[in-house]
Amino acid sequence: MSTPPPYPFRSRREIHSGEPKVYSDAPQESSDATAAQDSDRTPVHGTPAVASASADAAPVRGARPRQRAAVHPSFDEVTDTGSSPRVFATPARASGVATIAETVSETTGMRSRRLASERRAARKRKRRRRIRSFFIIVLVLGLLAGASYVAYDQLFNSSTTSSDDYPGPGTGSVEVTIDEEATGRAIGQTLVEAGVVKSVGAFVRQFEKTSASMSIRPGTYRLKLQMSASGALAALLDETNRVDSTVTIGAGQKLSEVKQRIVDIMGVSEADVDAAFADTEAIGLPSEAGGNAEGWLLPGSYEVGETDTPTTLIARMVKGTIDELDRLGVAPADRETVLIKASIVDGEMNIDKYMPMVARVIDNRLADTNGETKGMLGMDSTVLYGVGKTSGVPDQADLDNDNPYNTRLHPGLPPTPIGQPSEKAIKAVLHPADGTWLYFVTVNLDTGETLFASTLEEQEKNREQFKAYCAANPKVCTASWPGPPLSVLRSSIPCRRSFTARHGRSSASMGGSIVASSRTAHHCPV
Repeated sequence: MSTPPPYPFRSRREIHSGEPKVYSDAPQESSDATAAQDSDRTPVHGTPAVASASADAAPVRGARPRQRAAVHPSFDEVTDTGSSPRVFATPARASGVATIAETVSETTGMRSRRLASERRAARKRKRRRRIRSFFIIVLVLGLLAGASYVAYDQLFNSSTTSSDDYPGPGTGSVEVTIDEEATGRAIGQTLVEAGVVKSVGAFVRQFEKTSASMSIRPGTYRLKLQMSASGALAALLDETNRVDSTVTIGAGQKLSEVKQRIVDIMGVSEADVDAAFADTEAIGLPSEAGGNAEGWLLPGSYEVGETDTPTTLIARMVKGTIDELDRLGVAPADRETVLIKASIVDGEMNIDKYMPMVARVIDNRLADTNGETKGMLGMDSTVLYGVGKTSGVPDQADLDNDNPYNTRLHPGLPPTPIGQPSEKAIKAVLHPADGTWLYFVTVNLDTGETLFASTLEEQEKNREQFKAYCAANPKVCTASWPGPPLSVLRSSIPCRRSFTARHGRSSASMGGSIVASSRTAHHCPV
């Protein structure tokens, strides 16, 4: 056991006795020898060496001098108890010198900071792992929920399909009317009420997953009872199951034709239809019509529903015309006159660009009371209407028939419209073209080219062009003109002779027109 170095401080006994304290286990050598031995002793590896107190000792690079606390002995150690003296080693102290322990202390601090940084990085990595784990758990739960929903939906649908839908294909027959702009749910409700499908839900499911469902047309369909929802939808998309329940009114169509269409589609008698038209209040016919619905039925297609009657159907037609006239700004007092003129425009011309010009001819002739036309319209369309014909060319008997619609015999407008006028014809009457024309003739039946003239002389020249066309196209002219050959069109044609005989004027004093249309092939000279 090594002997501790002498304690650097004197005990109280030594101080009072004036003698140095002697330790029994101290080497019996001089203090100088002891010092020399201590100087030559090599420190044990791992034990901090005691630095010399010499002023020449170099401080450790980068070390900061530190004050070290003195080691003080206990009371028993400084008190002489009679036991063997003990020697204590005191570390050497030198100003500005760093020990190995101090260097180790500094190294430990740096390591502590590094370890703290690593711990923070570890905590970040752990937090990121937790976040990733959270999202993975959420994703897995979402997938599980989706799979559960699909499984439930399939199970539910399979169970409900058998309970809220018929197996099909259905039996018997029933007619079902689909309203315009009806939704899938509305159609399903209609089918349920008719006994076609078992539930609205079953039909809606089929409707929503079939893209062609939106193309279902309104109208009446012939279906079966107790059909599957898919079968009912397929039947509605098949036009062959659609029952013809549409009353169509064409431009220029006569009231008699409309009546027959209502009889055919609705399956009612002519007497029922006549009775409906006679009830002017029920159908909403205005007083200016004078009790006659001719011209007051708006052209178009009308779907006949199960609850429709001739009266309700006609009322819709009349209301359509009134609404149209109001929209175009026609005053109630002018409605009848506008409809009469427009019906004549439709009867004489079916080419849009010529309609305003024909409307101007009508106005000019009505105003030409002292001129060549003497206020006579002289329109074949009115003459044919007066004798109950819907097309063709007036013959001599037609021209001689003295009725209010014979505008070759009576000046001014006929008492009522002669058909259901189109919107284009009404607009032409409201906004006629500017011109002084009194005559017009179609010179090419293939293209419909029509020439207008302000004098009889101009009209005769235009008529020569028409005769030249007919000479080059005899078959076309013969088919369009069932009367006398147009190739020999002269002042002696029946309509011209008729006017001359009745009014005693030469044929050269008046002129007329020849027009082509789908309803009247030509207009004879007046």
